[in-house]
Amino acid sequence: MSEKSREQRTADAFVSVADTLIADFDVIDLLHRLVNECVELLDVDAGGLVLADESGELQLVASSSEQAQFVEVIQLSAGAGPCVDCFRQGAAVTVADMQSEGGAWPVFQAAALQQGFHAVFATPMRLRGQVLGAMNLFSRASGGPTEQDALIAQALADIATIGILHERSIRESHILNEQLQRALESRVLIEQAKGVLAAVRSLDMDQAFTTLREYARSHNMTLRDVAQQVAARTLTDIFESTALPSSGGSTV
Repeated sequence: MSEKSREQRTADAFVSVADTLIADFDVIDLLHRLVNECVELLDVDAGGLVLADESGELQLVASSSEQAQFVEVIQLSAGAGPCVDCFRQGAAVTVADMQSEGGAWPVFQAAALQQGFHAVFATPMRLRGQVLGAMNLFSRASGGPTEQDALIAQALADIATIGILHERSIRESHILNEQLQRALESRVLIEQAKGVLAAVRSLDMDQAFTTLREYARSHNMTLRDVAQQVAARTLTDIFESTALPSSGGSTV
């Protein structure tokens, strides 16, 4: 069987990365696949990928080898390196000769050379100005990536970035929907509780709501919890009170 052409291997890499973008996909698996596909396809020997956490601090999430992982950890500990600069600037960073060009990051330079890496290409994980992290591609030989390799690496990173942002969007949408559903359920409970309290205490609906709200505040409870217990008639002391609430309370 003849060896696959570069074009076919490139297409396969895109399919492989895109293949992980299914429902409930594993982000870590996606990022490991991204790094490994770049190492297999491009003229590089290892790769690592960092993402910013909620506080904006970069964290290592994927690497193709222990050597790459070591260099990435050292870079993040020092807070300086091409991957860090790539993330901060939102633009690719190329170090074609680590020995002569890596002096701006002495700790990273020493770690990379110690592991046998003499060149690195960092490409951002970005979409429309939003930068999530960066991917480092290491080479044991000096020299920067070809224009085609740089484009392929960025395109693969873009696909992964879209996947991550899509997953976040779905998760945030689910949270928003859950919050909305809970709010609607709370509204129903409150209306039920107002009706029960109004009937038992001979209050109008505004007075009933004010009573619920003041009880919740004075007992350090949520309005939903008070309403739920009143509707179930398990909060007996609120029914036993004879004091009427002040008039004019707002209702929901």
